Amino acid sequence: MIDVTWAPVRAAAVAALFGCVPGILAAETMEETLTHAFDAGELPGLHAVVATQNDELVGEAYFAGEDERWGQSIGVVEHGPDTLHDVRSVTKSIVGLLYGIALEEGLVPGLDAPLLEQFPDHADLKDGTACEDITIRDTLTLQMGTEWDESLPYTDPRNSEIAMELAEDRYRFVLERPMVTKPGTEWSYSGGAVALIGKLIADGSGMPLDQFAESRLFAPLGIDSFEWIRGSDGVPSAASGLRLTARDLAKIGQLVANDGAYEGTQVIPKDWLAASFVPAADIEEGFSYGFLWYLAKGLSGDTIVIGIGNGGQRLTVQPKTGLVVVSLAGRYNDWSAWQLGVDVLVNHAVPAVTGR
Repeated sequence: MIDVTWAPVRAAAVAALFGCVPGILAAETMEETLTHAFDAGELPGLHAVVATQNDELVGEAYFAGEDERWGQSIGVVEHGPDTLHDVRSVTKSIVGLLYGIALEEGLVPGLDAPLLEQFPDHADLKDGTACEDITIRDTLTLQMGTEWDESLPYTDPRNSEIAMELAEDRYRFVLERPMVTKPGTEWSYSGGAVALIGKLIADGSGMPLDQFAESRLFAPLGIDSFEWIRGSDGVPSAASGLRLTARDLAKIGQLVANDGAYEGTQVIPKDWLAASFVPAADIEEGFSYGFLWYLAKGLSGDTIVIGIGNGGQRLTVQPKTGLVVVSLAGRYNDWSAWQLGVDVLVNHAVPAVTGR
């Protein structure tokens, strides 16, 4: 099962609520408000919420519900602190962090390196067109300029990501897509672009993507329980295959909020995070994209960093205030599921730290 395409989160309106400075705790805890809303049927499909601020737990809540493992039903799950959960396309944002780590170590090409040059086995695709102008930067910002369509149902083999999974060589499939716009000029959601980034990390490090993640990111954070689902070719899905606990996803969010440092160790280069969170592509008003992260602006002008995944998966980080909110859900392939994460954020997590 492959991830569905992104859904707009109407981030501008949400960002406004993040302009506040945390104050006293609300009279009712986040767990209480979430439980009341869930029991009233207002948060259908919600599985887990964890909120932290400046490395301290604000609150967490877990709910039983039908769940999947990369598209395969696993029945009703009693979710809890140790439950692994699909994060779907939040995986993309974590791959963005991994590329920065690999770049710092000199394992992967720089941002302005031509993409096609990194795939010598497909040198025959050089045809003198703009495909030769695509850079690593264009790939990380989903601005390759190639044809790619994930708007079709994920049961349809014409869906580009499904077609990639069915292809004999996933990387050739992505690289040989015809050009439709000039590279670096137009944002287009593409799991294929992230597959290429994952391949560069694996090739440069000499280990599969999940092993590199375990060595350089998860182990330093004390994350010892995770799963990275592989496609039919045995390659970990860089676009959507990661499964983490809500607590551990929040720990990664807190790492981002802390400029990449954890307990005195710089796990992710600080300058990589700064570059990642510079808007590189406009998606809609108030909502842009960096290096595999969605970006919005708070009222005070600070950047809000967001990872979004199919089914209601969401990681929201406000570095300025150190607030991190994770919500995980089971509304896979529901195009309105993005609203669930926004509801959790605006009506439950933010009030828990602002007293309103």
